[in-house]
Amino acid sequence: MSILWLKALHIFFMVAWMAGIFYLPRLFVYHAMSDNQEVKDQFKIMERRLWFFVTPFAFLTLIFGVALIWTYGLSWFKLSHWLHIKFIFLLAIYIYHFYLFKLMKQFANDDNRHSSRFYRFLNEAPVLVLLAIVVLAVVKPL
Repeated sequence: MSILWLKALHIFFMVAWMAGIFYLPRLFVYHAMSDNQEVKDQFKIMERRLWFFVTPFAFLTLIFGVALIWTYGLSWFKLSHWLHIKFIFLLAIYIYHFYLFKLMKQFANDDNRHSSRFYRFLNEAPVLVLLAIVVLAVVKPL
């Protein structure tokens, strides 16, 4: 597979993954605001389906990213200091992804511990991390 195909697939799965994990906390906002159990039960279904739909995209993003590094080679990897910093931000995004799973399970058990305002912040904060990742990957400032 050519490196351009690897890049295209890596970017595609990253975009699909990010779309899902940006939307999931938005569902949490509405879920936290609801007082109606039927509505809450519907949110539980939506949240679970979305999380399990986008999680394979997280793994495919990782697989195609590793394939890119493998294709470029170890010497390129050692010289790509921007990529080492990108890994720190990527780790944060993966931790965020699995933290959303924890929150989803709390909602599933009707054990929400946060306000809708918390989920609004949770929904918006990772945008800055994604911006850092994209700048590092495109501009390669280091």
